Amino acid sequence: MRQYSADMTPPWKKPKPVPEVAAEPGLVVEEPGTGFCGAVIRCEAGTVTLEDRFGKHRVFPLEPRGFLLEGRVVTLVRPSAAPVRRTRTASGSVAVPGARARVARAGRIYVEGRHDAELVERVWGDDLRVEGVVVEYLEGIDDLPAIVDEFGPGPDARLGVLVDHLVPGTKESRIAEAVTSEYALVVGHPYIDVWEAVKPASVGIPAWPRVPRGQDWKTGVCRALRWPENTGAAWERILGSVHSYRDLQPELLGRVEELIDFVTTPE
Repeated sequence: MRQYSADMTPPWKKPKPVPEVAAEPGLVVEEPGTGFCGAVIRCEAGTVTLEDRFGKHRVFPLEPRGFLLEGRVVTLVRPSAAPVRRTRTASGSVAVPGARARVARAGRIYVEGRHDAELVERVWGDDLRVEGVVVEYLEGIDDLPAIVDEFGPGPDARLGVLVDHLVPGTKESRIAEAVTSEYALVVGHPYIDVWEAVKPASVGIPAWPRVPRGQDWKTGVCRALRWPENTGAAWERILGSVHSYRDLQPELLGRVEELIDFVTTPE
């Protein structure tokens, strides 16, 4: 009598084997069932904890074929030994050991003011040097049309611009619409000043104060918080509280990432 194996599944219907990947801290994967994408921060018996770019944590079971790595299905397994943690940049990107700054691209990112430029450098400086992107700052939004005309954006020289308080119906929005084109992208955050894009908790305050219209906003903030009315010293205090992307509001994070992607996209 002919003997049959317990597994009667035809070979062509059996799932193909997928690679096993050690869930080392810093490894970025996606859980396809929820679409949650993040870096491994902890792997324990039977579970893995991921952290997305906004600092949100999710715990998932270590199931076969349970994750996507660079678009491919993989099975995460617990590392066999204590791993060496992969260094990450302040923006949350995995640092490239020994990477040298790339020769500057023709494309540029302009931001509205010195404080904006210093904040972008603080969080995205390592990434920008690897990508060869130079950040310059505007003295004011009114200068933008002339700067765009002089720059002459094109396929090999894209221009990205970050504007403060870019909300519908404002002067800033009208100027942004006038200069935006296929090779020039103007985006903005809703805050009156980039100071507000820093999370209050990181600065050690309950909230950013409301400043009456007609009063200089930065000076008004210093008065409301009972800080010395020295906006330069106040900014140093704020900037010193920023250590990574976790200290910034999502409305700024998304816009800067969008600009970096835009100016580094090949034609």
